[in-house]
Amino acid sequence: MGFALKNQVFLLCVMVLLLAVLCYSDETFTRSRATYYGSPDCYGTPSGACGFREFGRTVNDGSVAGVSRLFRNGTGCGACYQVRCTTPQYCADEGANIVVTDYGEGDKTDFILSPRAYAKLARPNVVSQLFSYGVVDIEYRRISCKYSGYNLMFKVHESSNYPSYLAIVLLYVTGQNDIIAVELWQEDCQEWRAMRRAYGAVWDFASPPSGPIKLRFQVSDRWGLSWAESKNALPSDWKAGVAYDSHVQLN
Repeated sequence: MGFALKNQVFLLCVMVLLLAVLCYSDETFTRSRATYYGSPDCYGTPSGACGFREFGRTVNDGSVAGVSRLFRNGTGCGACYQVRCTTPQYCADEGANIVVTDYGEGDKTDFILSPRAYAKLARPNVVSQLFSYGVVDIEYRRISCKYSGYNLMFKVHESSNYPSYLAIVLLYVTGQNDIIAVELWQEDCQEWRAMRRAYGAVWDFASPPSGPIKLRFQVSDRWGLSWAESKNALPSDWKAGVAYDSHVQLN
C-alpha cells in the first residue's frame, strides 16, 4: 500500500510540474524587432506568400504580418501572435494580436506588420511618433487564434483547374494548431493520398479523384500529432475560388 501511494504522489507531482511548465510557456515572451509595410488602405496584402488571397488582406480586421523565421516553410501561415513594443512612453500595454499571412524579412526583424497592426502597438496619442521610428523593439508570444462563428474551412484556390488540378488553402485554423499534412481519399484505391504543400498554406493534387472528395488534416499542437477528418466532403463539382465548410472545430 505504501509503495503504491508513493507512486501515486510521484505521478501527481509530475503532472503538476508539467502543467506549470505549460502555463509558464504560454506567458513567456521572446524579444525581437518589428517594422511595417506600406498599404494604400492600411490592411494586409492579398498577394501574401501564404496564398490566402483576400482572406490574408482582411482577416483579423487587417491586423496581419509577414514573418521570416516564424514562417517555417509555410507551416507558420495562419498562426496568431501577441506583439507589443517595449518603449513605455509610446507603447500600449497589450500591443497587437496579429495573424501571419505573408513572408517578409527586415532589418533583424521577426515581424513586418500591416499599418493597422503597427498602429495598435502605440498608445492612442502617439501613433504618428511610433510610425516615425520605422523599426521598434518588441516582445512577442504565440496565442490561440479565435474566429467566432467559423469552422475550419477549405477554399479551392484560384489556381485550381477543374477537374484536372486541385489546390486548396485552409482558413480559420483555430487554437495554436499547425496543419502539417493534408490527405484526400482515393476511393478506387481505398487509401488516403498525400497532397503536396505547393507553397505557404496551399496544398495541391494533380489528377484528383472524381466524385465527392473526403479530406483529412494532420494537426500539430503542444500535445503532439493528430488527424482531423472533414465532416463535409468537397463536392464533385468543386469550383475555384469557393470556400467550403469542413464542419470541424479545432481546439
